Amino acid sequence: MEEAAALPAGERPGDRRLPGPATGGAGDEGRIEDVLAQPLVAAVEALGGYGGLVYLRSRDRRSLVLCVVAGMPRSLLRPWWRVPVGAALPMAEAYRSGGRLWLPDERATMLRFPQFTAALPYSFASAHQPVSVGGETVGVLVVLRSATREPLGEAAVVRVLHDAGRSTEERLAGLVRRAPAPVAADTGTGASAAADTVAHRTEYDGQPVGVRLPAPPAHPLRLGMVEWDLDSDRWWADDEALALLGLAREDFDGTTAGVEARVAPDDAHELRACRSDARAGMRIGSRHFRVLDEGAEGGRLRYRPVELWGHVVRAGSAGRLLVGALVEATGGVTAAEAAERLPDGLFSLDQDGRVTYANRRCVELLGRERDELLGHPPWQVIDWLHDPHYEDRYRAAMLSQEPVSYAVQDPEGAWLGFVLYPGVHGLTGRVFRTGPPAGAAAGPVPEAGTAPGGGTAGAAPPGADSAVPPPEAVAPPRAGALYHVVQMASALTEAVTVRDVCRAVSEQLLPAFGARELALYAVHEGRMHLLWESGYPEGFLEAFEGVPLEAELPGVHALTTRLPLFFESPEALSSAYPGISLDRMRAWSFLPLVASGRPVGSCILGWETSRRFTPDERSALIALGGLVAQALERARLYDAESAVARGLQEGLLPHRLPAIEGLVSTGRYLPGTQGMAIGGDWYDVIRTERGVALVIGDVEGHSVGAAAVMGQLRSAVHAFAASGHPPQEVVTHTNRLLADLEADTFATCCYIELDPATGRAFAVRAGHPPPLLRHPDGRTEALDLVGGVMLGVEANALYPVTAFTLAPGSVLALYTDGLVEQPGSDIGTGIEAVRRAFAHSGADSVEELADQLVGPARGVEDRPDDVALLLTAYRRTTGA
Repeated sequence: MEEAAALPAGERPGDRRLPGPATGGAGDEGRIEDVLAQPLVAAVEALGGYGGLVYLRSRDRRSLVLCVVAGMPRSLLRPWWRVPVGAALPMAEAYRSGGRLWLPDERATMLRFPQFTAALPYSFASAHQPVSVGGETVGVLVVLRSATREPLGEAAVVRVLHDAGRSTEERLAGLVRRAPAPVAADTGTGASAAADTVAHRTEYDGQPVGVRLPAPPAHPLRLGMVEWDLDSDRWWADDEALALLGLAREDFDGTTAGVEARVAPDDAHELRACRSDARAGMRIGSRHFRVLDEGAEGGRLRYRPVELWGHVVRAGSAGRLLVGALVEATGGVTAAEAAERLPDGLFSLDQDGRVTYANRRCVELLGRERDELLGHPPWQVIDWLHDPHYEDRYRAAMLSQEPVSYAVQDPEGAWLGFVLYPGVHGLTGRVFRTGPPAGAAAGPVPEAGTAPGGGTAGAAPPGADSAVPPPEAVAPPRAGALYHVVQMASALTEAVTVRDVCRAVSEQLLPAFGARELALYAVHEGRMHLLWESGYPEGFLEAFEGVPLEAELPGVHALTTRLPLFFESPEALSSAYPGISLDRMRAWSFLPLVASGRPVGSCILGWETSRRFTPDERSALIALGGLVAQALERARLYDAESAVARGLQEGLLPHRLPAIEGLVSTGRYLPGTQGMAIGGDWYDVIRTERGVALVIGDVEGHSVGAAAVMGQLRSAVHAFAASGHPPQEVVTHTNRLLADLEADTFATCCYIELDPATGRAFAVRAGHPPPLLRHPDGRTEALDLVGGVMLGVEANALYPVTAFTLAPGSVLALYTDGLVEQPGSDIGTGIEAVRRAFAHSGADSVEELADQLVGPARGVEDRPDDVALLLTAYRRTTGA
């Protein structure tokens, strides 16, 4: 089962604890899953739900990772164990926006998240509450609820989610506080720094942990302990055993006769048979007899069924003692006996779909022995239930918590009706003979909203498995193969670059089909080159890098013949391609990537165990290959255009800053990694008649047009500054120029003119974030500069000037908003974080300091905006 699956790439079994695990007393909760379980279960119960989830952000902040599942089987949610932060899914939206979501039914879900509904086309309601720590969103709590239950008012939902979010935050913060944590660097803002530390240490990269919801009240089990001396025929019983026999301790003489007096005359033989079996050294297992119930009314005798379980031990040198338990049998055994008498088949499935009970009639109708069924999903052991449609009916019942019915034709042509009755702890099913549905034909009967099956035609090289599966029965497919195609299509529509496409394929394809290895190859100049790999042993793929299209390899043949290849065992692959290098995988698929008739590359998947590829799996994998090919081709064109645009932008930025006596300046620029990856950020250092001008700006948008406007503004500022205009006029003229260009774009700018001889500075700010100033004593502040509107908004706007003086040893930082903007928090929080890093840096030079300040942004793969930084250290001119 999926619980035993290996950890996904990059995950370790020890990843479930926070860094520096809690080391409190024995009662302390030291695991983050245990901390989250209580508020999740409380929220599910308060909303009348049947399941709940908690997602936490991953270490790289790219994904939300499922941490805790309550009331639902983990295996049912396997494709959603890890979801991209940017996905069009409600939990990702709640995380990004920091706002709660309430989707009361499938219609509301479809309107807001159509791709999510396509992937999970079941009727259920869901509530999504962001989980925050220290004001920063670190995850999402989700409650699932039946859409057919009585509706809840939004105010009630908000109240429950608010309480759940607050409780979760308090428990998470408490866990991290109990764990060893680094001391906050900025003692002036200790509370803020402590909260920041807590938030940044709340992350998860392990597998989800399952939590059972409280079970409904059931008949309590009564059990008593007994000892029976077989040689002396004496009994000892505890209080509960005596109560089951209907005896008071003072009335019990400890003899077998005293016990027999309480047993129904028709069952006295059972008690004597227990003694005979025990004396023969046999174990006593579930011997049934009835005992007199003193609660009888109206003079009528009433008996209570009990069971005796036990085994013989030696007491002393020769004594034989039956040690056992007396169990009240009014629950399970009685119910099972009743179920055996039903004319319909009755069965029970646990949350993962495994059979836990099947009555005699069920065994007869399904044509399988009870031992074959128990512990397995029925669609895995019954050939004619292999169609994914039937597993999907189980998923529909579990996710909607509503009864589901369907009809199936068995191999003999008889029709069977199935009805599934779900609950939070599993399913009870009924199976019975029925007539054919209207218009039914042979084979499985599809229902609206389910995935149709189907194979695919095509030929393969000699010795290879063809794309058409053999006619015999094959291993069961993963349910919802078509839904994975839809989900992949959704993910690929949001992938822009080749790297984005490869990452989306890896994140979606591997978990969807249970594969362990993935390799994506692209064709360039007649050779195959690796784009992405996951799960392969280190160095294994080096031998295949750059192979020509004439190579005798399955990945090459799949592309040149444009036919997918499937190998269901190492022997099949070795037979088709003698001498090919093999690793630990046991089954493979080689998919051609062809877009608009043009060969793009190959996609190779590997599985750890030998398998049979069903028609649905083959169809889904082939369809996914086409989607991946189209996305890769689009992304390759985009990357080529982006490279040209990036070169244009780099040509517009200064290659070297002028050397100014008394000043040491350095700049850094990081392009965004989303969209065109080209923007309008720029910085400059300009000699003027009165000293030097330090300038930084940001043109809105990410396009070649934004870069072109940036180049014009930089040239204009340089010309105005070098010609002797004071700061106010430089910015005013630049604003009028941008308005006259009618470029329908705006820009921000911060311009500071500095006299190196005196440290006297005059600054003008046009909608730009405030610069940071670190004084010689280490005190760091955001300069309170009077600001004007952004450039290009109003042609006749006025821009006031703010004067200040730098002391020798001061360092001035000008930056664009890409450095300080953080998802889920306002820009003020980001400025404060950079200010703290600026204040407490131990860098020995401005170069090292600049690298430290942009380091966090450089480590983020999905930067939505450009980052520009201009650092200037003031040393004062010689002799001043």
